[in-house]
Amino acid sequence: MASVTSLSDSVHQRLAAALSAALPQAGSADPLLRRSDRADFQANGILALAKKEKANPRELATQVVSRVESGELIKDVEVSGPGFLNVTVTDRAITQNLAARYADDTGRLGVPRAKRPGTTVIDYAQPNVAKEMHVGHLRSAVIGDSVVQLLEFTGERVVRRHHIGDWGTQFGMLIQYLEEHPHELDHESGEVSGEEAMSNLDRLYKASRGLFDSDEEFKTRARRRVVDLQAGDPQTLAMWQKFVDESKIYFFSVFEKLDMEIRDEDIVGESGYNDMLAETCRLLEESGVAVRSEGALCVFFDDVKGPDGKPVPLIVQKSDGGYGYAATDLSAIRDRVFDIKANRLLYVVDARQSLHFKMVFETARRAGWLNDDVEAVQLAFGTVLGKDGKPFKTREGETVRLVDLLDEAIDRASAVVREKAQDLSEEEIAERGTQVGIGAVKYADLSTSANRDYKFDLDQMVSLNGDTSVYLQYAYARIQSILRKAGEARPAAHPELDLHAAERALGLHVDSFGETVAEAAAEHAPHKLTAYLYQLASLFTTFYDKCPVLKAETPGQIENRLFLCDVTARTLHRGMALLGIRTPERL
Repeated sequence: MASVTSLSDSVHQRLAAALSAALPQAGSADPLLRRSDRADFQANGILALAKKEKANPRELATQVVSRVESGELIKDVEVSGPGFLNVTVTDRAITQNLAARYADDTGRLGVPRAKRPGTTVIDYAQPNVAKEMHVGHLRSAVIGDSVVQLLEFTGERVVRRHHIGDWGTQFGMLIQYLEEHPHELDHESGEVSGEEAMSNLDRLYKASRGLFDSDEEFKTRARRRVVDLQAGDPQTLAMWQKFVDESKIYFFSVFEKLDMEIRDEDIVGESGYNDMLAETCRLLEESGVAVRSEGALCVFFDDVKGPDGKPVPLIVQKSDGGYGYAATDLSAIRDRVFDIKANRLLYVVDARQSLHFKMVFETARRAGWLNDDVEAVQLAFGTVLGKDGKPFKTREGETVRLVDLLDEAIDRASAVVREKAQDLSEEEIAERGTQVGIGAVKYADLSTSANRDYKFDLDQMVSLNGDTSVYLQYAYARIQSILRKAGEARPAAHPELDLHAAERALGLHVDSFGETVAEAAAEHAPHKLTAYLYQLASLFTTFYDKCPVLKAETPGQIENRLFLCDVTARTLHRGMALLGIRTPERL
């Protein structure tokens, strides 16, 4: 299926051609077209152009209008104010464009792929081995997953990386305890739930921590075990692997609840770069990018100073020979640039790590691993806050477990679904409740610009009113209900019909879906897509209130309005899928 040129792009091309004809010396000038509430589109590029060419903007605008080839696309172009152009497109053009999108049987709605897609490695959803996932892990997973969907939809080759915390000194304590209590991670049955796996790990972590803090001899043995682990002792590595495997059972259960696909081959934790650490340090030291300071290998920056005014370095290797996070992150950059051949590295990581990543990226640039052809970006996200506006904690002041949060969202959403459900079985209510609850959590996260903090308010999230995923899901389900009730009438486009103002507004918005997706993908900004979809559902509600569908005046109008309903539903469905949210057919 060929891609469909949007009305905006078609109008832009006509105006650009008319501008070039009116002012050949200006070359290819941009008419600066945007949506307008005075007409369908407004072009305000003539003002800057007239100033540059020392021409009268209104006169130039009038000349451009006389050269516009309108055809079946443009109904009217008028000069407004000091030299703006207000453009109205024909009803026929709106319906024909939507019909072309509707005919796309690939589900892409005629949206083109990027002309020059590249390779992006995206680092997101990074839980820690042997530790419970908490509310802080939510944003990295949800934002990262949506950015993956957006980029893949535009044609980008996306390599997912989950940089899990699976290495470090705490494993000495855990492995030593398991060595002395060898059956602590045994499973009685073949199938182990994520909850059971986590409770095994939690119990073992607390027991080993207690011993480590109270028994000096155990502490000594645990520290020796760290040395064995880092030296690659086979027996120690085998026990370490048990912790990783047990943790994965738990991780996968949480990601399944979040309705996210996390593949085993994409999980490359800190340990995945162990073999590169010594070479990374050697390359940095030999090139002079890093220097020895008090025994540690450091990189210094003019603009990074501590409270005392002294430079704060990035420590790549500690004075005792151990490696810090920087060594792992720099090795990961080498792997992603030279082996995976990425031209964009994205890190969906908490804003509190911004300074660390700024220093890591600058170090990689000095070493020549990042250059003009490879972009590294931290998609920094803000904190999840409670209703009181403070970081989200339990009443006891503990960090909130992610699983508890998701279960509560599902419970709340199930209650909303049950209240509204007319003909759903208990099984269907449970299934829809899960889709609505998880959708509500994701949407609340994604509808806030990632770098801002947001309040986690379940009452608001599962509300049927306002900017929530439930509102969008109900709009979609309502359309499906209309289509089911249509009986013999089938959706069909009738370009010859005049459109009501509410039909025009809806049609123009549906037609701009591809441009919104391209912008959201390019800026790694899912919130731009959520804003578009909320407006789409709102425009549909207005259309539904003002334009009878099944009781329209003629059979042709019924078919055309059913077609408008269906193309809106398909756009909602596709857009929500790019956010990782389900759209149930019935609610």
